[in-house]
Amino acid sequence: MAIFSIPDISIAGLAAAVPRKQLSNRDYELLSEKEQEFFIKTVGVETRHTADKGMTTSDLCEAAAKSLLDGLGWKAEDLELLIFVSQSRDYIIPATSGILQDKLDLPKSCVALDISLGCSGYVYGLSVMGRMMTGGAIKKGLLMVGDVSTHTTSYKDKSTYPLFGDAGTVTALEYKPGSKEMSFNLQTDGSGYEAIIIPDGGIRNLATVESFEYEKISEGIERNKYHIALDGMEVFNFSLREVAPNIRALCEYAETPLEYIDYFVMHQANKIMNESIRKKLKINAEKYPYSIVEFGNTSSASIPLTIVTELAEIVRDKELKMLFSGFGVGLSWGSVILETGNIVCPELIEL
Repeated sequence: MAIFSIPDISIAGLAAAVPRKQLSNRDYELLSEKEQEFFIKTVGVETRHTADKGMTTSDLCEAAAKSLLDGLGWKAEDLELLIFVSQSRDYIIPATSGILQDKLDLPKSCVALDISLGCSGYVYGLSVMGRMMTGGAIKKGLLMVGDVSTHTTSYKDKSTYPLFGDAGTVTALEYKPGSKEMSFNLQTDGSGYEAIIIPDGGIRNLATVESFEYEKISEGIERNKYHIALDGMEVFNFSLREVAPNIRALCEYAETPLEYIDYFVMHQANKIMNESIRKKLKINAEKYPYSIVEFGNTSSASIPLTIVTELAEIVRDKELKMLFSGFGVGLSWGSVILETGNIVCPELIEL
């Protein structure tokens, strides 16, 4: 396992943005009223914020970044690193991070790079940015994490359409000697890559006219090969098998018993899945916030979005020991234990 610690890096601020448009799963015609109630009760998603055509992840991240920089009082010229973590980038080429560097008027000396990860992306992004900033050569950076997944879901696919929402988030990190270590446990199992996949549109399977032809997979599930295909049972079994041992191993490495953690902020995958993990670890429900009810599964954005919407007042005013855990597409999963203190956390932005 890749278990390691990063010293002297702290979270200075968090911000999030979602599309203003909101859809209710009670209006989703492919589910009967009884099925709608069952879906909301078990999966946990009642409403979702969804982007109109033309709105991108980078648009949401840009808005969040401007709000956060204003709240922090940071100047654009002080930023030396920008990392964009998403699987819904603006273009195949160039990297979206460079576009954001220009839109935010960051200096040309700023390092900008993309990372293609989904559900585990926030934890992985923290680890990459933290490593790059360790030592103090880079003192301030922005981690931009999010996805616009609804553009690649099929309305005719009841296994994916009512699940996903869209969001963009920004985390400001700074080099701060003496900050408590961030401890990570990161893992991958690429043999499960087909469990969550968009089959066509990449270099392996270039997009063709046939890529956009709908195929009936089963009753209530029709999609084309440019839509997300989700093997829900495979993902469920993977999560129950791997997430709890990953967290236990991290706590042992960091010499931090589970009961010492103030909040566990998990990827908002699916309520019944997350509740199964919580009960497996015997974590109190009060320490286990959810944002999935209003926002759905927002992929890589779900951890910071949950903090902004459910814990904002607490993270602004208190010093906390927190554990974040992301798991899913890849298959990829990872957890981090860190401490936060009086961070800047603006109100949620709606575009």
